[in-house]
Amino acid sequence: MPLIFEVGDKVTLKKAHPCGSKDFEIVRMGADFRIKCLGCEKELWLSRRKLERRTRKIYRNGERLKKADIEREQSEEQ
Repeated sequence: MPLIFEVGDKVTLKKAHPCGSKDFEIVRMGADFRIKCLGCEKELWLSRRKLERRTRKIYRNGERLKKADIEREQSEEQ
């Protein structure tokens, strides 16, 4: 099942940005995502597939989302 992201979510990725930060904020969604590095404010584009593979943690409204929370949201939408 695909992960559910929202604009404003903070994500921690597996690989660090060249500035050293692993934390990013989702700025734009669609087939491609625009994410902003929280270390240096640089914005970059990633495909949905790459973002889903590289994501370790998702934070929404300051709380970490667990896999069970994401699956529950998906079942509620259907």
